[in-house]
Amino acid sequence: MKRTGLEIGGVVSELRALRLKSLESRRRRDRPPKLPSRKVLVGIADGLGAVLFPNRLGMPDLTNESVDYYVGHTLDVTLRELMVQVRRELRFAGDADATGNSERERAAGITQAFARRLPHIRSLLESDIQAAYEGDPAARSVDEVLVCYPGITAITYYRLAHELHRLGAPLIARMISEIAHSSTGIEIHPGAQIGGFFFIDHGTGVVIGETAIIGEHVRLYQAVTLGAKRFPVDEHGALVKGNLRHPIVEDDVVIYAGATILGRITIGRGSTIGGNVWLTRSVPPGSIISQAQTRNEVFDGGAGI
Repeated sequence: MKRTGLEIGGVVSELRALRLKSLESRRRRDRPPKLPSRKVLVGIADGLGAVLFPNRLGMPDLTNESVDYYVGHTLDVTLRELMVQVRRELRFAGDADATGNSERERAAGITQAFARRLPHIRSLLESDIQAAYEGDPAARSVDEVLVCYPGITAITYYRLAHELHRLGAPLIARMISEIAHSSTGIEIHPGAQIGGFFFIDHGTGVVIGETAIIGEHVRLYQAVTLGAKRFPVDEHGALVKGNLRHPIVEDDVVIYAGATILGRITIGRGSTIGGNVWLTRSVPPGSIISQAQTRNEVFDGGAGI
């Protein structure tokens, strides 16, 4: 093989051998199932955004007479595309369905259940946008918040992905979350549970783990991490999956830039966590935690030196 003028035949053969070995290890050598398409999911996420906010994220010249038609048409096209991707995920996962339903029926059920949740998602996003507008003195209007703020973009994708994750399409949910991560620098696992009026200001570098629970009226600034403190392994040395390893943040908490909060700890209601704090212990409601306080705790009496 020398189409490019370079000797690549050996490389192609080695790649083929590795590919077949990998497929055989998964017992899918003959016809490996296709994954959901990231490119298609980008279009689906855009379509859902247009359905939720047609006058701002959809067509610019919609009238009162045409907006419902536009929403209906866009929703129909987008859900049909989503159903195809859900079928791909179900086929790829290869999970048997105890009810005997086909992949097509299961995909249709997930997609229909997701569609019924869209009004709820819209209501939550309204609260998030309002929280951003009220919480940022630089925000001139709620429309500016919707179309300009990366935190709102990331939260929108998260809220869509969370419902899909909950309904049985975790791979598609994760892919949608990573699409938002790529464009905003904000990483929110779709398994996280986040209440209304959620505001991420600036946002770059924010990480929210899979089992994190966040209450209402919570505000995060850039580079905040809600992560795991440790990763336990089983008797074979493999990581234990699905254990509760991320923080619980109660209502009305503010976490400033660069704070790192690790483990299954609780940040009590109404607390303020200062910038660059490293926190691995629970704090009671109404706490004010600064970097100086945590340093004093770590080094008090020689500990940590």
